[in-house]
Amino acid sequence: MGKVLIITDVQNDFCPGGALAVSEGDTIIPAINVLSPRFERVIATQDWHPARHVSFAQTHGRREYEVIKVDGIEQVLWPPHCVAGTSGAEFHKDLNTENVDLILRKGTRPLLDSYSVFLENDKKTETGLHYYLKGLQLQDVYLCGLTTDYCIFFSAMDAKDYGFNVFVILDACKGIDMPEGSLPAAVDTMRNAGVHLIYHDAIR
Repeated sequence: MGKVLIITDVQNDFCPGGALAVSEGDTIIPAINVLSPRFERVIATQDWHPARHVSFAQTHGRREYEVIKVDGIEQVLWPPHCVAGTSGAEFHKDLNTENVDLILRKGTRPLLDSYSVFLENDKKTETGLHYYLKGLQLQDVYLCGLTTDYCIFFSAMDAKDYGFNVFVILDACKGIDMPEGSLPAAVDTMRNAGVHLIYHDAIR
């Protein structure tokens, strides 16, 4: 059984200067570039939102970072970010995508957000990625990118539920820690769920 590297949302809007910038989010890129040639398959994901996405505070006329319920689903209201086709949605220029085999775009539905690379936030709508990985007999899933406490966290937990061996490469991820405390809570939850928390120099 093989291993796959999933590079999550290393996009301009999540890096310094972007609309929803993660502090030092671009500093993980060198480690990711070193890692990507070491994997049988590499997948890169992009948030790819319509202009009036359900996750945008301005869509609801509410304050940024409020938490509301939409159709029974808890939704953090973010600044507009990663709008499809804009420069903010593009991969950071320093990210080497030469080894990327598949680009998966998520959050494309106006009324449904998507953190995980496997399931939309309704926890019912599948992206189909698990079928792709199982079809290629890729059992070991390595996650890196942005952000540790949202897309990495939800992807890791869903990957466990789908029966994969899951590794989160801590020094190739960055968290947003919004609300405060979400980052350490996510790391603890992943550890307790049996996700392997590693560093990139452990991967050969």
